[in-house]
Amino acid sequence: MMEQDKLIESARVKPCEKNLIINIGVDMNSFNNIASLLECIDTIDKISDQEWKATLNDRKVKELEFHDKDRDKDLVEKIKSSDTYEKFYGNKKYYTAVRRSNDYIKNWIKEESAGKVFLDYACGNGANALFAAKCGAALSLGFDISGVSVKNAKDAAMEEGVVANTRFFQADAENTKLPDNSIDVIVCSGMLHHLDLSYALPELRRILKPGGKILAGEALDYNPAIKLYRMITPSMRTDWEKAHILDLSDVRFATRFLDLHKIRYWHVFGYIGGKFPVLFPFFDALDIFLEKIPYIQRMAWIFTFELHKKLD
Repeated sequence: MMEQDKLIESARVKPCEKNLIINIGVDMNSFNNIASLLECIDTIDKISDQEWKATLNDRKVKELEFHDKDRDKDLVEKIKSSDTYEKFYGNKKYYTAVRRSNDYIKNWIKEESAGKVFLDYACGNGANALFAAKCGAALSLGFDISGVSVKNAKDAAMEEGVVANTRFFQADAENTKLPDNSIDVIVCSGMLHHLDLSYALPELRRILKPGGKILAGEALDYNPAIKLYRMITPSMRTDWEKAHILDLSDVRFATRFLDLHKIRYWHVFGYIGGKFPVLFPFFDALDIFLEKIPYIQRMAWIFTFELHKKLD
């Protein structure tokens, strides 16, 4: 029996996990870490829905209910041609303007996730975790507070043929129950403003391995036009979410827990192209210039930043 087969047999992993280990050819330390993670997630998955909801405070229950509804594909399809869709999902048209920042995040995932344990933190429908799996992550994890989101992610993993090295589960981002120092790479994409950072940032530091990296992509709370839009579209967000859009004071707070690297600003005017597509190429080209100018760059819709955990 080969050494790798002995490791698999001794850990008594499930058939799908055997495929994961065989495909990625991990060393013993990585194997043990992955086996421990999968065992931990098995334990998390055994928590009943009643027990799960009993651990959540009122704020988190509202987030769960909002995102269960927001990501219910049948409901979205049902209301697509009605005024209700515009009320709850009208901001989607502006997301066409974020191509460059999305490409930046995808390229970062591609460069950082290969052979690593990757986590899509509060993953929604799991797009970043699925992409990391395709980019060769040893194990690509995603969790979300919304059970509907987790189901969508699992279904997508099956459809896209990446079940072997993905795992999705329901969890609380402020108390993930994952082991200490267990994750190499984390992406937080548009979700930190849903959380209480005084809990989320220590949790991120706890689960991240020494030398590990986090990339965060968030809306920025300075542009008055964007702030006004949020104010007049309250149905698109929870009360907590719209009151906690990030600014640079939140980034400074993050440096209490992790080291800050590479702040970048995106889309000062490009979002106008979501409303007027013919103008998008002009505003997107202008943004490439404006995003580099101090203070003007703070008018950006989106910003990204990295957080690193020092080696022991």
